[in-house]
Amino acid sequence: MVWEPEIEELHRRQELARRMGGPEKVARQHANGRLTVRERIGKLLDAGTFREVGSLAGQARYADDGTLEDFTPANFLFGRGRLNGRPVIVGGDDFTVRGGAADAGIFQKQIMAEQMANELRLPIVRLIDGTGGGGSVKSYEAMGFTYVPFNPGWDWVVANLATVPVVSLALGPVAGLGSARAVSSHYSMIVKGTAQMFIAGPAVVARIGPSLDKEDLGGAAVHTRAGAIDDEVASEEEAFERTRRFLSYLPSSVHEAPPRGARRDDPARRDDSLLSAIPRDRKQVYKIRPVIETLVDQGSFFEMGRRHGRSLVTGFARLDGWPVALIATDPFVFGGAWDAAAAQKLIRFVDLAETFHLPVVHLVDVPGFAVGPEAEKSATIRHGARALAAVYQASVPWCSIILRRAFGVAGAGMMNHARLRYRYAWPSGDWGSLPMEGGIEVAYRAELEAAPDPAARMAEIQARLERMRSPFRTAEHFSVEEIIDPRETRSLLCEFANLAAPLRTPGLRGPAGYRP
Repeated sequence: MVWEPEIEELHRRQELARRMGGPEKVARQHANGRLTVRERIGKLLDAGTFREVGSLAGQARYADDGTLEDFTPANFLFGRGRLNGRPVIVGGDDFTVRGGAADAGIFQKQIMAEQMANELRLPIVRLIDGTGGGGSVKSYEAMGFTYVPFNPGWDWVVANLATVPVVSLALGPVAGLGSARAVSSHYSMIVKGTAQMFIAGPAVVARIGPSLDKEDLGGAAVHTRAGAIDDEVASEEEAFERTRRFLSYLPSSVHEAPPRGARRDDPARRDDSLLSAIPRDRKQVYKIRPVIETLVDQGSFFEMGRRHGRSLVTGFARLDGWPVALIATDPFVFGGAWDAAAAQKLIRFVDLAETFHLPVVHLVDVPGFAVGPEAEKSATIRHGARALAAVYQASVPWCSIILRRAFGVAGAGMMNHARLRYRYAWPSGDWGSLPMEGGIEVAYRAELEAAPDPAARMAEIQARLERMRSPFRTAEHFSVEEIIDPRETRSLLCEFANLAAPLRTPGLRGPAGYRP
C-alpha cells in the first residue's frame, strides 16, 4: 500500500476533470440544447469502451505548501473506443471550459489524436464545439507578444484524409480553425438550430459588413447548400447514428478493403415497377431515389450531400453485401444537368471512392452541362472538366447503367471510355452529341427556311430522325454494349459487385492524397 496516497490523488484529479467546467457551465450547455463532450462520447461509442488519453492535462492551482487547490481540465478530450465493435479514435471540444476556445486547451492533445488515428490506422471522429484555433485577442496580453500564425498538427490532418476515414460533427458554435477542422473530413454534419459555423463570427463580420445573427451567417441551411458541410441533422443523436452508418461502409484505413456487410437481400430480386420507372415522354421527370432503393440491398442506401449540387445524387449502398459508391442524377433539378456545384460534388465523391477502394455504380441520365448565363458566370465548364478528370483518373471498378439520357461532354463523363466499358442500357436510353429537340432548327435551318411549309417540313425531319433514335440501332453497331430488361439490373449489379470485390487494391492512393 506504499503508493495509496498517490492513487487517491490520481482518482481525485480524475474526478475534478470529469466535472469539466463545473455544474453551472454544464447546466448552461444543457439549457442551450447541447450535450457535454463526455455525454457525446458516451452516446457515440459502444458502452464502456472509451479509454481516455490525457485525462490529467489541464490548469492546476496550488497552495503555498504545494497541495492542489483547484483543477480545470483542458477543454479537448480524446481517446480510443469502439463503434459497432470496431476501434476508432474520438476527440471532442469541451465548451464548458472557456467555450471551447483554444487558449484554454492544450494543443498537443489535438495533435496526438490525429497522429494516433494515422499511426494506428483507425478512423477518427471529431466532436467540434468551439473555435479550436489560437484563442481570443486577450491571449496576446497574457503572453506579452503576438505571433506568426500556424496550424499545429495540420500535417496529421492532411495525412489522415489520405489514410483513414475522418468524420466531423459541428455540434455548437464553430469558428476559425474549428471550422477548418470541420470541413477537413470525408463526411461532415451540423446540428440544425443549435450549431453554426463561421470563418469569423457575427461580431467580427459586423465590423466590415452586414450585421447578421448566427443562423443567417453560418447556420445549417447556409453550409449544407453551399457544400461546406455535407448534411444537416435534427439532433446530436442523429449525427451519432449517421456516423455509425457512414463508417460501416468503409475500411478502418486505406490499407484494408471495405468490409462486406450482411447478405439479407436476394441478388436476383426483380421489381416490376422498374418497367414504368422511366416515362415515355422524354420531357417528363421522375423520382430517382425509389429506383436506387429497389436496385440496391434493401435499406442500404446512405445518401450524402443532398442539399448541395442537387442535380447529382451521391451516397453509399450495398450490393449482395458489398459496399459501393453510387452516383445518379435527379431529373427534378435542372433536368439532371450538371452545374458547377454538381461537378464539384462529383469530384469529391469520386475521390472518396478512390481513396477507400469503393467500386462505383453510376446510374446515368445526364442531359449535359447546365447552360445559360449563370452557368457561364459560375465557370461550369471549368468545374465540369475537373469532374471529367476525376472520373478518368479513377482506378476503382466502375459500372454504368444508362437509364435514359447521355448527351454532350457531361454525358460522356459517365465513365472512362478507355477502360473496360462495363455498361448496360435500358430500352429508354436516349443519347447523342445533343438532344435532337434542341438541334433541329440549327442543323436544318436552310432546309426549313426554303420549305413552303416550314412546320410540315419540321415534322417530317423529326419523324425521320426519330427512327434513327432507337437504342437498338446503337446496339447494332456495338456503340452500347448491352440493352437489358430493367428488372435484370439488380442481379447484374450484384454480379458486378462480386467481380469487383477481389480487384480492390488496398494502399495509399498517391502523393497528393484526398483534398477536402
